[in-house]
Amino acid sequence: MGKQEVRTRSGERVAIVAGIRTPFARQSTEFAQVPAIDLGKMVVNELLTRTDIDPQLIEQLVFGQVVQMPEAPNIAREIVLGTGMNIHTDAYSVTRACATSFQSAVNVAESIMAGTIDIGIAGGADSSSVLPIGVSKKLAASLLALSKTKTLSQKFNVLKSLSVKDLMPVPPAVAEYSTGLSMGQTAEQMAKSHGISRADQDALAHRSHTLAAQAWNEGKIAGEVMTAFPEPYKKWLDKDNNVRFDSTLEGYAKLRPAFDRQYGSVTAANSTPLTDGAAAILLMREGRAKELGLDILGYIRSYAFSAIGVEKDMLMGPSFATPLALERAGIELKDLTLIDMHEAFAAQTLANVKMFASDSFAQQYLGRSKAIGEIDMDKFNVLGGSIAYGHPFAATGARMITQTLRELQRRGGGLALNTACAAGGLGAAMILEVE
Repeated sequence: MGKQEVRTRSGERVAIVAGIRTPFARQSTEFAQVPAIDLGKMVVNELLTRTDIDPQLIEQLVFGQVVQMPEAPNIAREIVLGTGMNIHTDAYSVTRACATSFQSAVNVAESIMAGTIDIGIAGGADSSSVLPIGVSKKLAASLLALSKTKTLSQKFNVLKSLSVKDLMPVPPAVAEYSTGLSMGQTAEQMAKSHGISRADQDALAHRSHTLAAQAWNEGKIAGEVMTAFPEPYKKWLDKDNNVRFDSTLEGYAKLRPAFDRQYGSVTAANSTPLTDGAAAILLMREGRAKELGLDILGYIRSYAFSAIGVEKDMLMGPSFATPLALERAGIELKDLTLIDMHEAFAAQTLANVKMFASDSFAQQYLGRSKAIGEIDMDKFNVLGGSIAYGHPFAATGARMITQTLRELQRRGGGLALNTACAAGGLGAAMILEVE
């Protein structure tokens, strides 16, 4: 496989100029009444305001939403219409589960590479509080049949077939459509299959919260998080409300397993919580950014996506996507300054860390003679991860990109890996560069 060139035909790089996100809030807390569309509008408005760029200059907006609302299936278009951009701005929505805003970033980058645009916005938003609550299949069919009836007796005949159970609301599915397994059940399987202990999972969760709290206390995160003042405008939020600023390792041991009560090790504390939030990044052709006098955060050096089976180890995507991204960037794992891996579950994260260093995994599953290497934990999730910050599905990738580039800036530049697992056996990896 040859080296990937994330450049325009004239050789210009794709620059990430700015990134911003809302604070991330646990389900049913500060954003309990705020739909994903409003979170998306909020964060894109803030991005435009902070960069002081004319909204009319935005040529494309690609946005993601995993938990979609039937009444507004194209969140990207609604954001364009609600933020003062040119109404002719190209806007479409994407979904790649937990890797969604990596996909939206790549889509905008590829538009810049193709020469069809110079400036675009990518990101994602999700609400786990404002959810599409459905109805049973029988009730749905009956309502459709009811709309076609003409007489009272016909209506009665349709309605009398319904039971109380048929009238119960149906919440969004949390299991894989193809297997019926939840992400938590897969995390349990990975913990057992790869020998990930409860103690190690709790230690990673404690590390994540401790480093995230430290990053907030040292002022490293505030610059990339807006103050949100959502309807009904009675309170604001300027900090993630899931980060434990008083995390103690002993506290994690008190929780019971969530998915396998008798033999399990995955708990609510060593997993990401359901979260509300949004994040966005501004991408440009390098020359255009310089023409506008804008500082550049960094560049996309390479990217890769992967897909694997869903029956076992479904969340091993980083171990499949990362070797591709490294090869396309023309670098090795040891060349990286930072590694930021999405922490869906501590078990999944540690299983991937283990497979990065496994020669047998590389030979059996990747067709490679040896592993990409052992992760230097001093480079790994240095500001904490999703277990601490939370995980609005479609927003996490954009959070990671902005957070990583800003940390590379503080360290004087270098190369970094962002990587994530995703439902459906999907994976994403992106190499970022700061000069």
